[in-house]
Amino acid sequence: MSFKEKVIYQIYPKSFLDTNQDGVGDLPGIEKKLPYLKRLGVDMVWLSPIYPSPQNDNGYDVADYTAINPMFGTMDDFESLMATAKDNGIEIMLDMVFNHVSIEHDWFQKALAGDQKYQDYFILRDKPTDWVSKFGGNAWAPFGDTGKYYLHLYDVTQADLNWRNPEVREELFEVLRFWMDKGIKGFRFDVINVIGKDEVLIDCPENDGKPAYTDRPIAHEFIRMMNQATYGEDAEIVTVGEMSFTTVEDCILYTNPEREELNMTFNFHHLKVDYKDGKKWTQMPFDFAKLKELFHTWGTQMSEGNGWNALFWNNHDQPRALNRFIDVDNYRVAGAKMLASSIHLNRGTPYIYMGEEIGMLDPDFDMMEQYVDVESLNAYQELLIAGKSEQEAFEIVKAKSRDNSRTPMQWDSSEYGGFSKTDPWLGLGKSADEINVAKELQEGSIFTYYQQLIKLRKDYPVIAKGSYEAFLPEHPQIYGFVRRLEEHSLLVLNNFFPTETTINIPEEFLTGNILIDNYETQAVEEVITLKPYQTIAIYH
Repeated sequence: MSFKEKVIYQIYPKSFLDTNQDGVGDLPGIEKKLPYLKRLGVDMVWLSPIYPSPQNDNGYDVADYTAINPMFGTMDDFESLMATAKDNGIEIMLDMVFNHVSIEHDWFQKALAGDQKYQDYFILRDKPTDWVSKFGGNAWAPFGDTGKYYLHLYDVTQADLNWRNPEVREELFEVLRFWMDKGIKGFRFDVINVIGKDEVLIDCPENDGKPAYTDRPIAHEFIRMMNQATYGEDAEIVTVGEMSFTTVEDCILYTNPEREELNMTFNFHHLKVDYKDGKKWTQMPFDFAKLKELFHTWGTQMSEGNGWNALFWNNHDQPRALNRFIDVDNYRVAGAKMLASSIHLNRGTPYIYMGEEIGMLDPDFDMMEQYVDVESLNAYQELLIAGKSEQEAFEIVKAKSRDNSRTPMQWDSSEYGGFSKTDPWLGLGKSADEINVAKELQEGSIFTYYQQLIKLRKDYPVIAKGSYEAFLPEHPQIYGFVRRLEEHSLLVLNNFFPTETTINIPEEFLTGNILIDNYETQAVEEVITLKPYQTIAIYH
């Protein structure tokens, strides 16, 4: 099966299922729930990092690329998980954090101890530039007592690797080969478009220094080298790159098959349409016109350039999309289905983030003490310094924190949501009693809707492989698009608002049939009134 037909499910292992009752999810917990994921119909499961790590950035600070963090289990547990996944027809995708390592990693420790070979594994300079870390503050930190500074684009405990050093590249390629030998069929590359820093590092006041290290031409060269040395040898392996502050032009280059780089890319522009003046730690209603313009631009241009999008609303770094885009008090179920249709019927590979298939919401915490995410805690302090009151700062964090999506999976209405029998590492969402897997499977309809969408991608080639064109791009409420493949076409209409709106259906679709609909539309007519958050797909 091509990556274009697959649907991928993301698990945040700390929060999926705790089987040894230490409050932290683990690999046996994931293995135990594989039949559930098989029932949903997904083809591949992406695990956020499971490697040894001090957990300063929840595992994205890797201390050893080829071992299992004891908090999640053992290598035997991992191999058992792999075998059970295979039995359930599910492949595993691992997260590769190749831009940086934890300062506890052997390489960094050897560099600190004076080993010159390993000092060249990192980006060391006598004088720091003015670049700003993505987690706030200067992007450089003192390298021990050497008088030098090391680059950390992220947390101060995450030292950027020097990809210009061929020995570093070979070390990382060996990591991929190690996991390929274990049977891994998917790799998700964390912030892979920032690996190619300029050779000469100078001040870059523009956009906090990002132009000096984002989407540089050499990053494409490095990724092509990686492809040709490792996963490019196995056509079954699925690769996706997380792209920070990227462009559609670059993502076409990353994903056009002729270039031998990656299968697909994540970009985050559509999840910044509720950022006031482009800044994350602000609050404003989402800008629908901007959202739609981004979807149409990326959909059309990636289609024309033979690139491929990884499609998603949720992940471990984002608040729940339902809280951002939907009136959840009145239309949680209809809204969940509409958001699902808008990407599962789209051109690209859809990703489901754990809990999305049951309509999980942000946790609705009451106080700052409930948050643990380093980015959120830093942002809260910066908001206070900027003059916000404690309440104002808290409300912003509550809306934007990465912890919103990291709360434990809600399996049932027992004390800890069926996630654990003890206090979890991060508090449960308030909605766990009402929104959980047990209740959803018994009486809900979001899960079954996701099952339908996944099956449609397999049954209708126009969904997996068709082109993309915008439909009614100026409409104030509708995000619509048409997919075409040979003589078949699909019209998808998504009402992004809690009010009705009327649409004239193009003549070519009047003889079509309704493939999926989150209300009970009886037939295709010349004029259709879409109900609040209605989604409808017409196949011809």
